Amino acid sequence: MISEYGPALSRRRSLPARLLASPARRLDWALILAVLALSLIGSLLVFSATRAGQAGAEGFLAKHILNVSIGLVLGGVTTALDYRLLRAYAPIVYAAACVGLAVVLTPLGATVNGSHSWIVVGGGFQIQPSEFAKVGMVVLLAMILGEPRDGEVGPGRRDILLALALAALPAGLVMLQPDLGTTLVFGTVIIGVLAMSGAPKRWVGGLVGSGAALALAVWWFHLLKPYQVNRFTAFADPSADPQGAGYNAQQARIAVGSGGVFGNGLFHGEQTTGHFVPEQHTDFIFTVAGEELGFVGAALIIALLGVVLWRGLRIAREAADLFGGLVATGVVCWLAFQTFENIGMTVGIMPITGLPLPFVSYGGSSAFADFIAVGLLQTVHLRHNPYE
Repeated sequence: MISEYGPALSRRRSLPARLLASPARRLDWALILAVLALSLIGSLLVFSATRAGQAGAEGFLAKHILNVSIGLVLGGVTTALDYRLLRAYAPIVYAAACVGLAVVLTPLGATVNGSHSWIVVGGGFQIQPSEFAKVGMVVLLAMILGEPRDGEVGPGRRDILLALALAALPAGLVMLQPDLGTTLVFGTVIIGVLAMSGAPKRWVGGLVGSGAALALAVWWFHLLKPYQVNRFTAFADPSADPQGAGYNAQQARIAVGSGGVFGNGLFHGEQTTGHFVPEQHTDFIFTVAGEELGFVGAALIIALLGVVLWRGLRIAREAADLFGGLVATGVVCWLAFQTFENIGMTVGIMPITGLPLPFVSYGGSSAFADFIAVGLLQTVHLRHNPYE
């Protein structure tokens, strides 16, 4: 005899199973927690960098929290999308990114810190289209190189040439701003996605060699802006002009080195309080961590960023198809280079290029793009089973 409570008990038992199978349960929570921790630490560092001697410090913090909140929404929306649909929308995303980069070069664009990379939208808000162009670059390259033709293991010559030609347009527009840092991000993404797509090694080697030759030509024919040349000169020898071109690099090293092992304490950094390092809440946010949180705090930030990259690589490896794997690979290359460049320039092993530290630096467009990138990783992870 079947008890009248049987169906209810059956439904009660099936509830945990349904929860285990829910999309929220299948999210990569290690990735999410690492990003949230970085955002929390970043908020504290932004407040510390802007609080002393600035009447609008609370405004900086409030705007930063607003940016992070909007970024979380954008990341959530991206996660909910089926990444396989991006194949159809990749050209639209790419075209929108190119239009934004072109608009920057018109009178609607604004110059900030020597780079004509911004569009002022009013209310104290600005948009940097080059940040969203990183997303467009990733999905477009994955679309072209992630669909081998019949009988081919990897992308053919026509696909590679098409990908390089289309990638050259946004890269060229960014160079005209000029924004050398974002151009280097583009180059890293192109090489990384091309290498992982199964393209012949001669293409990857040729691209690296061409990039090196182009960099040499740019330097030889003096095509860089004076402030960019000064940044590279300061990187080679900051002490040569400590009050001029080498000032930022010199002060950044002093700030990071003064923190010792455990730091001087949050909100107690003398370099940070005195605002000796320019742009300390954006490009040089890592100097605040080094001074106030010391080696331990700085190592924690690096470790959390390492978790983000590790989970991204795992998602790329386990992707259901080549397209998803290349999307994840492009995101990892983007975040990895930006992390290495930002931290490297604060400790003197890389030239200053003006790239923010992902999930930590103050910024609207950069935060939005970073969270969209995490959303791309999550949507690939959620659908790593081709039958889902």
